[in-house]
Amino acid sequence: MSIGLFPRARDAGVTLGIAAIVVGGTLVHTAVDDSPGRLTLWSWVLLLAACGALAVRRRYPVAVAVTTLLASGLYYPFVGPDGPIVVTFVVALYTLAACGRVLVAVGLGLAALAATAYGEYLSPVQHVGNAGLAMLTGWLVASIALGRARRTHLAYLREAEQRAATEERLRIARELHDVLGHNLSLINVQAGAALHRQDAEQSRAALDVIKRSSRDTLRELRSTLGVLRDAAAPAPGLATLDQLVEQARATGLTVVTEVDGERKPLPPELDLTAYRLVQEALTNVRRHSGASTATVRISYTSRDLRVEVTDDGRGGRAEPGHGMRGMSERVRALGGDLTAGGQAGGGFRVSARLPQGASA
Repeated sequence: MSIGLFPRARDAGVTLGIAAIVVGGTLVHTAVDDSPGRLTLWSWVLLLAACGALAVRRRYPVAVAVTTLLASGLYYPFVGPDGPIVVTFVVALYTLAACGRVLVAVGLGLAALAATAYGEYLSPVQHVGNAGLAMLTGWLVASIALGRARRTHLAYLREAEQRAATEERLRIARELHDVLGHNLSLINVQAGAALHRQDAEQSRAALDVIKRSSRDTLRELRSTLGVLRDAAAPAPGLATLDQLVEQARATGLTVVTEVDGERKPLPPELDLTAYRLVQEALTNVRRHSGASTATVRISYTSRDLRVEVTDDGRGGRAEPGHGMRGMSERVRALGGDLTAGGQAGGGFRVSARLPQGASA
């Protein structure tokens, strides 16, 4: 309920401000002008009608614009004295254009200019003059142009908000895919091993891996979904790479890690992307390649961070799935590049280059 009051309060404030300008300007002009025109009952009726109509200009923009135009058209030639009542029409035209009714605003603006020019032509005395007519034209054109610009700006902001929301949903979807895909694959492998192994110690070891993997899955899910509550836990990164490798080794895969160059602090988004890349690559090795050995290479250079995962399994793969496409999107978002494909001597290779200072 309170949300709906803000636009109304804003409109009421604008209406009171315009009314103060119009009525105050008219009273000042009456006090200093020597013309015989004086404020009468009809003068006040037209002034208050034109100003009061602005309170509902967003709800009825066309009706308000017509009302202010008629009030101004009746006031100047028939009621007097002179004053800034035309300001109400200028504000109404701005609102029309801001609401998307540009053609209607242009039509009413042309009608106002034509009526003013025609009245000047018929009158033996110039009331507006060429300079005044040019100034009125400038006001009307400026009000329509500003209203149109306001509408375009608001449309841009709405589009930017929708795009940001879409990108955030995609980011969370990629995080969920990476977390669930890796850990549930690991749990599935170990559960199968526990079922088929006769040795109690081996089954107990497999169940221990399942326990740790499920715990890690829950922790990472809380970290990923915590962003919706603005209370996310620290995201994983290359500092926890050893734990990721140990999980892969627990499935029977031999994993070799190589680190070249001096370790450097990385931006959080880049650190997370590198970790997820290794995680997705190792998950694919277990699922698809039939490999017995995988090698993870992390290279720190002066400008780039290079991540490479190779295996000795089957080189040929099907089309990349959602996980690898998500990795490619992550890497491109940071200004890097990613390649994935079979190697000439057999096996599969995933390689990514990430700028060291990159941040999404």
